[in-house]
Order: sequence, then C-alpha cells, then structure tokens
Amino acid sequence: MSVIQDYLNKCAGIVETVKKQEAEIQMAARWFADSILAGRMVHVFGSGHSRIMVEEMWPRYGSFPGFNPIVELSLTFHNLVVGANGQRQAMFLENVSGLADKILRNFDLSALDTALVISSSGTNVVPVEMAEIFRQRGIKVVALVTQDHLKASTTKRPDHKKLDDFADLVLDTGAPAGDSMVYVPNLDTPVSPGSTVGGAMIINSIKAQVADYLTQAGHPPKVLTAGALVGATRATELFEAAYDEHAHRIARMYAKLGVPSYVSDTNKNSGL
Repeated sequence: MSVIQDYLNKCAGIVETVKKQEAEIQMAARWFADSILAGRMVHVFGSGHSRIMVEEMWPRYGSFPGFNPIVELSLTFHNLVVGANGQRQAMFLENVSGLADKILRNFDLSALDTALVISSSGTNVVPVEMAEIFRQRGIKVVALVTQDHLKASTTKRPDHKKLDDFADLVLDTGAPAGDSMVYVPNLDTPVSPGSTVGGAMIINSIKAQVADYLTQAGHPPKVLTAGALVGATRATELFEAAYDEHAHRIARMYAKLGVPSYVSDTNKNSGL
C-alpha cells in the first residue's frame, strides 16, 4: 500500500469517528443557534494552527454571521518561521498565563453567548484559560480537541487541568496522538497530520446544523455565496448583508465594555 493510500485510509477512519458524534454536534449547534437567535455571538478561538478552524467557521464561502473569530496574530502568524514574528515566539506566547484574560477584556461577554475553543492537544495555556474564563462568565464552552493526543500530552498548567476540564461538551477530531498519521519507510517520525481533516468536518457539520436551526426558526442566515451559484448581483447583496450583520453583532460586544464614558451614556439613552 502506498503512503498516499495509507493517509487516505486513515482519513476515512476519521470520517467514521466524526459520524459517531452526530448527537454531540447537534447539541453544539443548538447552543450556537440559540446564541445567534438571541442577537449574540459564538466566540471561536484557537491558537497556533487551530486558527485554521476559526477561519473555516467564518468568514468564508458557505458561512454566515453569528460567529466572532478571535484570531491573535501573535499566536498564529507562522509564515516567517524564524526571526521577528517567528514560530518560537508564537509557541512561547500560547503558554503565557494571563494572555487569555487580556484578549477577552476586549469583549462585553454575556451568558447568552457561547464559545468554541479549538486545541488539538488541549494543553496549551492560552486556549485552556480562554475556556476557563468563558465558563466563569456563565458561557457554555464546546471544546474541539484530538482526544488521543490530549490524553498523551502533558498539561502546561500547575493544576494539571486541560481544555476538557473547562468544557460543557467535547468534540474529537479523530486524529491519533501526535496528530501525524503516516510512517514513511526508513523515516522514524510520522508525517501528514489528521486533526485538520476531522476538525474541518466537525466545523462544517456544526455550520450546516446551525443553518438548519436558524432557518427553522424563521431567520435563515445570510450565507456568503459565490456568484457562480447565485449570480454576481445576488452574491454581492449577500456579502454586504452578511458583513453588515456581523458589524451590528460585533458592535454589541463593544458598546457597554469596561469603564463607562459619555459615549456609552449616549448609547444607553438611545436604547442600545
């Protein structure tokens, strides 16, 4: 069997793992839809390469507003690899305690919100503290992890707690411990990770179910759709409407934030 077939076969196994979580995916989607219908948002966070899953949720074709993609460039910008803004710094920062609190200080959180925190190992400090703070604020947390990798990984926290300790619901990408799935002959370390495959399937399964719930509730989402499907005019209308809705939703995350000012008093008087 070729290494290509080996990888694809293992991906087929990941598909089966995701299928077995349908009830859990539906539950996550129900929570997220409830937040969106309440005019609030689903906060989506991931550091490192987990950023891929954040951007897979929103904004991209086939997605819709209601999600707040929290992407910190200091934790996710890998392109330079070394030197200024290099990978070593990003890997260091994602284990700095207190950074999660500084990030979330930027948002006026509500118990009507929900959160999706992505971390394959479930052990890096920043995503774990993000989930911890969300829970402290009464926000339901869905964790997207790789269960086998989480179990095999050592937590960076002194209290030994991992992401799943602060989650109301845990979803599994189905990848193996270490993530990489293929052993090449005469190479002692595996290649070709699987968590992105399982994670993307779970993200888009959630997305489909949330869209179904919103439509059933009489509020069909404004989906970013290619002109090749709906024509250039309709595609532009959908893009503008979706981005405007996102702006209106995210504005609520800032309007009553922190220390009051004459501006916030004005907003209060205007009914915001």
